[in-house]
This record gives sequence, C-alpha cells and structure tokens, in this order.
Amino acid sequence: MVQKAERVTAPQITGRNPAGRQGRPVGNVTRGTTNPNRMRRLDRWLTGPQAWRLRAATDPLVVDLGYGATPATAVELFERLSAVRPDVRVCGIEIEPERVRAALPLERPGLSFHVGGFELPVPGRPVLVRAFNVLRQYEEADVAGIWQLVQGRLAPDGLFIDGTCDEIGRRVAWVALDAGRPLSLSISVRFGSFTMPSDVAERLPKALIHRNVPGERVHTFMQAMDRAWLEAAPLASFGNRQRWQGMCRILRGAGWPVQDGPARWRLGELTVDWEAVAPLE
Repeated sequence: MVQKAERVTAPQITGRNPAGRQGRPVGNVTRGTTNPNRMRRLDRWLTGPQAWRLRAATDPLVVDLGYGATPATAVELFERLSAVRPDVRVCGIEIEPERVRAALPLERPGLSFHVGGFELPVPGRPVLVRAFNVLRQYEEADVAGIWQLVQGRLAPDGLFIDGTCDEIGRRVAWVALDAGRPLSLSISVRFGSFTMPSDVAERLPKALIHRNVPGERVHTFMQAMDRAWLEAAPLASFGNRQRWQGMCRILRGAGWPVQDGPARWRLGELTVDWEAVAPLE
C-alpha cells in the first residue's frame, strides 16, 4: 500500500528523532513501480567510471535503497557489480515489509533484503548507495536533509546516487554525491527516445526538476544542450551517436565542465560538474 505523502521533517532526517532512529524507518512508502533492466544505464556508469570505488573498498557493501515492489533491479545490480568485485555485498532496502518478504526467496550469498529507510539499517558503511525514483516522491524541501542523512553513512570514497528515470530506462538522470557534497549531474538517454536533449528534463532528480526555469543554472544548461545539439546537426548523417558526441564537444568548447570523453559520450551519456547546474539560493 502506498503511504499518503508526508513531509519528512528535518529532525527526523538529521537523526535527532529517536523514533526515526530506533522505531519505524525514516521515510514514506512509495509507489514502488519498477521494471527489469530499468537501471541499466546507471549500473553501466557504476561499473565503468565509478568501478574504482568498489575495487578499492575495504568492505564492498552496496545498498539499493527503495528497490520497489519487485526486487528485479536489486538482483541485476548484484549481478553487474559482482563482475567488478566478486565479494560484493548488495543489501536491498524497502520501507514496506511485504516487499521485503516477497524478495527473501531471492537471497543468496552476497545479496540480502531488509526493512528500512534512509537511516540505512545495515552494519557497516556502504561504498555505494543507489536511490532511484525514490526522492522524486518527496518534497523538494526534504531533499537536503535526506542527502545529509545518507551521506553520513557512506564509507570513505563512498558515493550516493539520487536519480530518476522513465518506466523502461530510456531517459535517465542522476546526481552523485560523496560524503561531503554533490559532485555531478549525469544524463543518459537512448538514441531515438528524444527529439531534443532537454526532453530529459522531466526526469531530473527532485533537487533540480522544479529549478528548470529561466534564471536557474540547470535551465541554462538544458538550453545549451539543445543549442549544441542543433549545431551538431550536420553530424546526423553519421548517426545520432556521432551527433551526441559532437554536442558534448561543443559544450566543452563553450566552457561547460563536461566530464569523461567519447568513450562515455557514445553511450548517450553526459556528466557535468554539479556547480554548473546547482540550484541558486
């Protein structure tokens, strides 16, 4: 059952509420809709540019926070990360006990499921925490507190990913944070699933989706993407993959802090420093 939307109050988020810490999990029951292979674009990023974090971790603990009504994406995450670190431990966390009970038959060495919320009720400090299509269902005013709560649980060099995607994972966007601050915004799209790159704006994470208005940095970036996409139109005869890479080169040449390079761009992926899109105060 989906819980009626409630504000996640600051005392609860910061852990000062004993009930939130010792009693019921911190957070609300969400819709939990999911589909197999929905998170593949993010998982490809975790096993690519971010794989070093898992390889270097003393304790390869990973949390899939709010995996949804079915545990398919948590199982997929475990299988994909196992290729990077065979001894990885993936803990799927859901606030709805029935969802956890339904997932228990899929447990195996390295994969487990637990009832909980943003307090992350697992022993140890995770090197990766994935929360996809979770914060989207909260108030924007709650995001900073939720981020702080999860960041406080990260291992050294740990990463928290707060992201959103469409129902089948063709338009995806996520914010990556370490223990101290947000680091980047990533966008990953399937070629042919959009007319203009800014079509992904409807899938921006909660911290940004309401900031896609004139005067905000993320809106300026979305517009710059569209202009660069149009400027790269002559490359369309070689395919959208070449056109997307051309767009990325144009953005970098214009001074946008675009990360990575053609090996990532060719996947329909683009990552930019957080400072370039962060909400204005």
